[in-house]
Amino acid sequence: MDRDVKGSLYEAKHRKDDSRGQSSPPRPTPARQRQKTLQKPAPEEGSKLVEEPVSPELTSWIKQNAKDLKIRMTDRRWAAEVVNDFQDNLLKFLKGSSDQPFFQSADFLNSGSYFEKVKIHNPDEFDMMLKLPAPSRIIMTELDGGLFYRIDLARPARSPIQAFTLENGHTLSASRILSEMHRLVRKFLKNYKVPDEGFRWEVNRKRLGSPAVTLSLFRNEMRSDDELISVDVVPALEIHSSQGWPLAVRNGPDVDNWLGKKVRQEIKSLPCFFVPKRLKGRNLSEEAKESWRISFSHVEKKLIRSHGNKKTCCESTATKCCRKPCLMLLKSLIEGLKQRFPKELDHLCSYHGKTVFLHTLSIRFDDSMWAPQQLPACFLHLVWALERHARAGLLPHFFVPNCNLFSTALLPRKALAFLVSALEEQRREGLPLLRHQAPVPPLRLRSYSRDASYETLADEPSILTTEHSLTNKLLLLIAFAVVCVVCVLCYM
Repeated sequence: MDRDVKGSLYEAKHRKDDSRGQSSPPRPTPARQRQKTLQKPAPEEGSKLVEEPVSPELTSWIKQNAKDLKIRMTDRRWAAEVVNDFQDNLLKFLKGSSDQPFFQSADFLNSGSYFEKVKIHNPDEFDMMLKLPAPSRIIMTELDGGLFYRIDLARPARSPIQAFTLENGHTLSASRILSEMHRLVRKFLKNYKVPDEGFRWEVNRKRLGSPAVTLSLFRNEMRSDDELISVDVVPALEIHSSQGWPLAVRNGPDVDNWLGKKVRQEIKSLPCFFVPKRLKGRNLSEEAKESWRISFSHVEKKLIRSHGNKKTCCESTATKCCRKPCLMLLKSLIEGLKQRFPKELDHLCSYHGKTVFLHTLSIRFDDSMWAPQQLPACFLHLVWALERHARAGLLPHFFVPNCNLFSTALLPRKALAFLVSALEEQRREGLPLLRHQAPVPPLRLRSYSRDASYETLADEPSILTTEHSLTNKLLLLIAFAVVCVVCVLCYM
């Protein structure tokens, strides 16, 4: 293990002992890597750790922390009100926009952790896919093993989509559609006002490699630059279900033991989506620079919200499980690691955790294995599973098994070694990173309104209420001082 990796995690006195017997994950050759991605992770690995009893103190803390990660209902109401109003009005604008008819048939498909009901701490991030229907027949050319594609029209189209093809007349340009999305959103914001006049939306600068138009919600007061809510609007090309999924993913996800073959067939019958994201690499051809990445956000939402081996899981108090709390805890751990080691774990993201979670659900498929009282053991199992995948340098994409999310091209070997050491430290020390995190304050977005959904709780005063209270106190102090001065002058 590299000494600079170890040095960032442990004190000097621990380096020698902790580095013995450890080695960095080997760098696989392309042929070897492709062979490994076809192999399923052994479900038996890590079971010994989970069978070990969890201390009462750690058990109590994990359960309490899982409760603390839930979003406050008052914050949820306000954020939903603001985001829904933005979404509804943007859709009306697009449908009525005469200068770009291709977007008139668009519709929204909400995705991401908030709509999967596994968002942690605050409702401050929202993902929404803007569905753009593709012609009935297109050609999907695989570019990298099943994740990135070139999209071509099977024949020249008379529809408005033709305006977004390259000079060859049939290859769809991802960058042109994304740029047009940026232009339309900026045009929409010129006349749109947030229902609560104290706030405003702003479009962020384009991020290299991002398929989204990102917006941030700010306060109008005192030129505030503190982002309160972030929204990603992602244009997504919808491929009709009659065409089927690309060959690399046509078998669908491995959920036969978990959800059953019938559900697997239902998933495969859904339409597939492509988002405008460029394939990584140098010296790309013009067509490759206009690549699209296949997206399974809609399927992931379906799997996480309908997650039980028995179809009645979490439909009542008697059938609760701990799957979602475990994912939320894992997301919190990954977020904490990235905050503590931003440079070393820059390439790590929550999607790695979600992928580990989905693989684990397909292996530990029975509902009885996720009973609520088993929350601490199940969470530790997920932590160990993430560490095991990182140690092997192998994390197959749940829907595209030939794509390794822990390949050295996507996550450097040094970062994987660092992640293994960080997870080892967390397990050995009883998860100190999460244990010592400060409580997350309320979103504090609410303001005065006649609508009951804007009301604040007594123990969660809004910023406006607090400022009003401070102003009153200041006026009272000034009045008291004036009275004192007048009394002293009169006495003299």
